[in-house]
Amino acid sequence: MKPAINDASARQRAGGPPPVAGRGGDCENRPLGPDLIEVERQIAELVDRPTRDLRVAWRELHRTGPPLGLSRDLLIRALAHRLQEQTHGGTSRAQRRRLQRLAREFEKGSGSSDLGIVLRKGTTLVRQWRGHAHTVLVREDGFEYEDRHYRSLTVIAERITGAHWSGPRFFGLTKRASALIGAEAS
Repeated sequence: MKPAINDASARQRAGGPPPVAGRGGDCENRPLGPDLIEVERQIAELVDRPTRDLRVAWRELHRTGPPLGLSRDLLIRALAHRLQEQTHGGTSRAQRRRLQRLAREFEKGSGSSDLGIVLRKGTTLVRQWRGHAHTVLVREDGFEYEDRHYRSLTVIAERITGAHWSGPRFFGLTKRASALIGAEAS
């Protein structure tokens, strides 16, 4: 039996997934419980297993074969993620429902780029740029700017500035842009 590899650089050199930064402080020096040690050991062993065995492990975990064309690296990463998910718990039901709803909206083409902001038909967006006020009308099927129809605010922002901008950020519809606008006003 191989010893558990807790050294992220050794795991990295062996082709394993990198450690997740920002989770609970220094992941190298946290105490590991028996479940965590076992998961770390199983993940470390994935790198040394033949691809055929990785595919069998995929079938055992997912009850179906791995997707065609999935690289060995992605197969290892997906298996490691699934092992961690089984130990630590996966996505909550509420998060899964929200993701499914967002996926449906995306497939319909009705999702907005910022999940917290919904623009209603008839809303007017105004942005000052280099001394000129630019007005955009929100329509049911997109946006109207200078009597032309656009499907994307980003295209309008690029037309106004001549450079690539995030349309929602340019028009102050994101939290980050709102914070910056509020800071400039102070």
